[in-house]
Order: sequence, then C-alpha cells, then structure tokens
Amino acid sequence: MSTQKPRRGPAPLILVLLAAALAGLSACSGANRPRDIQASGTIEAREVNIAAKVGGQILDLRADEGSFVKSGELLAQIDHAAHDIQLRQAEAGADLAAAQLDLLRKGSRIEDIRQGEEALNQADANLKSAGDDLKRMRELSARGSVTPKQKDDAEARYAITLAQRTSSDQALAKLMRLARPEEIKAAEARLAQAVAAADLLKKTIADCSIVSPVAGVVTRRPVEVGETVSPGATVLSVSELNSVHVMIYVKELDLGRVTLGQNAEVRIDSAPGRVFNGRVTFISPEAEFTPKNVQTKEDRVKLVFGVKIEIPNPEGLLKPGTPADAVLALGPASR
Repeated sequence: MSTQKPRRGPAPLILVLLAAALAGLSACSGANRPRDIQASGTIEAREVNIAAKVGGQILDLRADEGSFVKSGELLAQIDHAAHDIQLRQAEAGADLAAAQLDLLRKGSRIEDIRQGEEALNQADANLKSAGDDLKRMRELSARGSVTPKQKDDAEARYAITLAQRTSSDQALAKLMRLARPEEIKAAEARLAQAVAAADLLKKTIADCSIVSPVAGVVTRRPVEVGETVSPGATVLSVSELNSVHVMIYVKELDLGRVTLGQNAEVRIDSAPGRVFNGRVTFISPEAEFTPKNVQTKEDRVKLVFGVKIEIPNPEGLLKPGTPADAVLALGPASR
C-alpha cells in the first residue's frame, strides 16, 4: 500500500500577506496617532526692578536678598529733610496767597474807610480855607493893597489844596468799591500756583518711601544703607512668584500641533510625584538655532521654536532657576 503525502495549500502564503498588511496598518496608524512631546527647561519668574523716583541718601533698607516681601510693603527710605524745609516754605507761600485773595474778596476794612473819610474832610477844609484866602487876595489886589506876589502865592496854595482834595476823594472811592475781577483772578492764579508747588513737594517726599509693587522674593540688592542714589537707580529687584513660566523648544514638524492655551504638565526633581499644571501662553514666531541658508529637508527638521508655558505657583514651590520637565499632549499631524 502506497502512502500519499498531504498537499500544502495556499494557507501559509495568505497568513504571511495578512500579517504584512496588519503591520503596515499598525505602522500607519502609529504615525498618525496622538503623541506627547517632552522637553526640559528652567523655571523663570517675572523680575521687577524697583527704582528710586528721587535722588538722595538711603537711610534704611528693610529687605535682604532672599527675603519675601508683600505688595505695598515699605522696602527703603531716602532722606527728605531738605524737601521738608522746602515744603514748609511752599505752604507759607500758599497761606500768604490765600490771605491776599481773601482780602480782595472782602474789600477794605472799616478802619481804612474811616481814615479815608477823615482825610477827605481835612482836604475839604483846607480847600475852603485856601479858597477864602484867594478871594480876599483878589479883592485886595484890585484895590492895590497887596503885591502881585502875594496874590500869586494865594493862587498856588489854592491849586495845591484842590489837587490834594481830588486825591483824597479818589483814595476813598477806591477803598469803598470792591476789587476788580481781573485782580481777583490774578490772586486766584497765584494761590493755585502756590498750592501746586506744595503738592509737588508732598509727592516728592512720599516718593522717598520706596514700596514693593508686587509680592515676591528679593533677588538682588545692589545698594547699601548710606549710599546716595540718583533718580531711576535700581534699589531692589523682586521676582514675582505667584506665577512662573518655563521655556521649552519644539521642532518645526511638531509646531503645528501646539496652540495657545494648550494644557501642559510640569514636574521638578524637588517635588517627586507632584504634577504642576500649566498652559501655553506664547509661541515664538521665529526659529532659533537656524542655519543662515536652509536648503535641505534634513536641515529644516532641525529648526526649533520657543514655547512658553505659564504655571500658577500659589505655594511658591517652583523657584526660579530650578530645572523642570514639561509634557505637551499633541494632536495628530495634519496632512
């Protein structure tokens, strides 16, 4: 009896082709499935340089490097003794201008008016006496009883007393009427100018007290007590720690899948197992480390773009200068 060998069917070949097709699909789907990007950077914080608004000698510094300061906290004091003297002088000038304006608005005192009336009455009496003398001299001169010089002297006295009476009458009228509107307006302007000068000195004295505009940690103190600083000179630098950021760099091929507001996870070595949530707040419009002439595809894929991740830091655990690892969840690549 002869033994017949079983024939091999096409099954092995079909299985091979099917496995190859599945591998291709798997590779294709793996190329398009979402993947994460991981990058490292350094924690950075917004640093505020606090400068002196006025020049002078520093009398007191109340914060050292590494100290935590609150917003509005007094940090330094600049000497303002000279400004205090100038302020007293300006306030005295303002008081004088106010008194002059008040005098113009209220008019003359009753004592001044009475004195003016008495002066006018005296001038009237003098004028009547001079007039009587002149009348008598004219009559005597007509009869030839007096010399021409005596008559001329009487004429001169009358003219003088008449002028004196006119002057007294005008002086009394000025005392009786109120100041002109132009005079009051000029006095008001002088008062406003004096008050403004005093307010400016008050502002200068207030600026001698340097306060922190933000809450944070003092990172630099370039001056010491006793030194003289000029306006605009940095006295302290404060890093704001309520919110920090880390800058990572993304390849050009992945840049299209990074968007503003995208969530990110940040980790630091000093807090193992702790995840800090952040979001993308800036994407650089220009590539960094780019060759001058980019011609080949191999060179183009080496381009990287800066991506800034903002991270809330209410506990202050994220310190500036600390290394950090960031993870961005990227969507599928666009075709």
